Amino acid sequence: MWAQDRASAHLGIELLDVGVEVRDGIPLGRARARMRIRETMVNGHDIAHGGYVFALADSTFALACNATGRPTVAAGCDITYVAAGRLEDVLVAEARERVTYGRSGITDVTVVRQSDGAVLAEFRGRSRVMAGG
Repeated sequence: MWAQDRASAHLGIELLDVGVEVRDGIPLGRARARMRIRETMVNGHDIAHGGYVFALADSTFALACNATGRPTVAAGCDITYVAAGRLEDVLVAEARERVTYGRSGITDVTVVRQSDGAVLAEFRGRSRVMAGG
């Protein structure tokens, strides 16, 4: 899936780690990815545009949801912006599936600034395994 993700590649999102943890006998995905805020990613306030922060979180969410091998897509998500990113900041997103139930799941993603670990955003995604997956 990641090799075919042209949108994430275009944004310069780099996969750092992806894997599966077993908790209470249930396999749950996890992933880490990062992205540098480039000149074309800042808004009129000279801070990272929220859409790009969201894209990083969403791509990392997708990596975690698909880590167990079941083809999975987003069913819904929301994001809370906590602090602003700036030009040239490197953002790191860490995603962990919290729970899966049937074909559905919930995944949390935290986006931090790599230089100081400051939390920039918290994202919660709701996933759905595709039919036949």
